[in-house]
Amino acid sequence: MQNRIPAARKLFGLMGTVLLLSVAAFAQEPKLGKLRVTVSPKQAYTFVDGKAIGPGNRSVKLALGTHHLVVANYGYKFFEQDVSIDSDKTLPMQVDLVAAGSEVPGPRGRIQLEVGTLIAGDAAVLLNGKKPEYFVGHVDEFNNNINLHQELVVPPGTHEITVTRRGKEIWSGAVTVAANQRVIVTISNGKQKTKDWPRGTNQLGATIPRFTAGIASDTIAIAPVSGTVSANPPNINCGQNTQLAWTSVDTIDAEMSGMSPVATSGEKTISPRQTTVYELTATGPGGVTKPSATVEVNPVVQSSLTASPTEVRYRRIGDKVIEQGSASLNWSSSNSDSRHLTSFGAVPESGTQSVTLVPTQTTNGSVQEDVSYILTATNVCGGSETKTVSVRIKGSIEPVPAVLLKSVFYPTDYPDRHNPDLGLLSSQREALTTLASGFVKYLEYDPGAKLSLVAHTDPRGGPKFNAPLSLRRAELTKQFLISQGVPQEKIETRTEGNVLDQQNVAQLEAENPNPLPADRAAQKTSTLFAYQRRVDIVLTPTNAKSVRFYPAAASDFPVLWQRPKPARSAVERDQ
Repeated sequence: MQNRIPAARKLFGLMGTVLLLSVAAFAQEPKLGKLRVTVSPKQAYTFVDGKAIGPGNRSVKLALGTHHLVVANYGYKFFEQDVSIDSDKTLPMQVDLVAAGSEVPGPRGRIQLEVGTLIAGDAAVLLNGKKPEYFVGHVDEFNNNINLHQELVVPPGTHEITVTRRGKEIWSGAVTVAANQRVIVTISNGKQKTKDWPRGTNQLGATIPRFTAGIASDTIAIAPVSGTVSANPPNINCGQNTQLAWTSVDTIDAEMSGMSPVATSGEKTISPRQTTVYELTATGPGGVTKPSATVEVNPVVQSSLTASPTEVRYRRIGDKVIEQGSASLNWSSSNSDSRHLTSFGAVPESGTQSVTLVPTQTTNGSVQEDVSYILTATNVCGGSETKTVSVRIKGSIEPVPAVLLKSVFYPTDYPDRHNPDLGLLSSQREALTTLASGFVKYLEYDPGAKLSLVAHTDPRGGPKFNAPLSLRRAELTKQFLISQGVPQEKIETRTEGNVLDQQNVAQLEAENPNPLPADRAAQKTSTLFAYQRRVDIVLTPTNAKSVRFYPAAASDFPVLWQRPKPARSAVERDQ
């Protein structure tokens, strides 16, 4: 009783700790300034540092320093500028967007977004891209289908929608829309349903403005992406030049095969060594278009490139590579005087090269990547040929396996000298089975790992009685782990005097997600003894220790906890 701390002292101590932590946390908060944005039109949306903030006029608290501001409204030229935020000051910004772009022709469909109850209606909607430039509106502009329409009108096809707010992606997914159809997407669960949309043909007209807003209505019509690619001349001999030109409209990003990324429109003088298709991938809120042009080059060279095998294995656990395959590239060419192989540069007329493959993927999960190698052979007569081979990497990148360490508890005086295999109850077997499964997997990551079993008893019986009892508990625990596949040489056992007292047990009970029933917890000596009858488990060399929470939720807990030695029949029933 003299060692107990009064409840009031504990409370004041806890409050003091919380206060100190609060003061420390407050002292570390960064200083903030404020940006006040006034926009026109009033539906215009603010992005700061690529994060969707919200529509309309608003004030934004920001850390001191330089930030990138974008104010966006579809059908208008977006505003973009770096702003500097000072401490304890409000930086005012008046942004009046200028209308841009022609009216949008049909055919057209409609996407209707329903948010449910847990999603903010001012979340930004990005169409077919993740950057602010793909912004088309916010959720509240696309969720009404009564008299006053709030509509997102899109070209027919499949569109990737991203709903985002303050740096957090709320929902993303593909939506396929046909002409004169309305697809309703509930973004709280991703469910979609399609209905006819006669308004698309009957009421909107042949062309419609990109942005129309009323008191409680919005129609935002997204223009389809268009583009062209041409080569002049389209047919050349090797060494000759041709002028590749491309244009795209309503495009945010453009990539050209062989030279991507590129400006959304431009031209370039090229001299390909083989017949080449130049495909422009132009992407905007209205979707993707892929026009292309072919430059015909007179071919002469013949070559080959193969890989053996075409599929290799790769496996990594944590930071350790467990399995890594290699392949052999084999090539040959005829009538050539120059050859180039991807990753190796100039190569002889024929040869073999071994390659060890590493995936570009760094995150956990299944690995399935294709690595391509290209052989280009040319000659001074104007001939060239390119061969490509791919080697697939298959395998996995896995996290370090978790070893669920829980202390194992025993009934009073079990196992005894007459029954050395009796006393490991079913709940404790289940915990050891889970531990063994995780540890066997963990050995792949760290073959040098071991489990150290540290056995304890309650103080009754004295040293002569308790020493062999501790050893029996350690040995029974060890044999069960071995039966579950843990190699014997990976288990060490020892006994140790008890280090748990009433104060320790009280702390453990306070933290235990399944604490003892009140009537049992009130029996403090019995509870202390129950906690002391255990085997702790330590994972070496990490020195991770087992959790000592008493298994009060287990069905066999009464037999484990009771102070007198349980009857053999009761132990056998629960074992």
